[in-house]
Amino acid sequence: MNKLLFTTVLLVVSACSHHNSNASLYQQLGEQEGIEAIVEAFINQIGNDERIFAYFADTHVSRFRDKLILHFCDISDGPCVYDGDNMVDIHTGMNITEGDFNHTVDLLIAAMNEVGVSHRVQNRLLARLAPLRDEMIYI
Repeated sequence: MNKLLFTTVLLVVSACSHHNSNASLYQQLGEQEGIEAIVEAFINQIGNDERIFAYFADTHVSRFRDKLILHFCDISDGPCVYDGDNMVDIHTGMNITEGDFNHTVDLLIAAMNEVGVSHRVQNRLLARLAPLRDEMIYI
């Protein structure tokens, strides 16, 4: 009987994990509500970080929020199409260093941890964002 119970539990767990792996990144992030929570937590992280806040001091926060939500939705295969400025235009003249870029990524990770995004899903989002790095630093 214990062997049957163990086998049943194993099958259920396997089915659940298989189902999750088939979910889109957008779904794994919690869809619109989850992405909004990540972005809110990220904005709070930035606002409380003296080192990084300087880059955002003149930012129109509600526009930044809306466009970042849209960007995360689009890049995670959600039902959105990002219609904001390109990364080069946004970041030209900011002279973002590699260290400050990496620190900002750490703030995003902290925001995702804060709202309960699993490390596996965090890594999926970061992998999608990573190619944009060269469009943000030293320009």
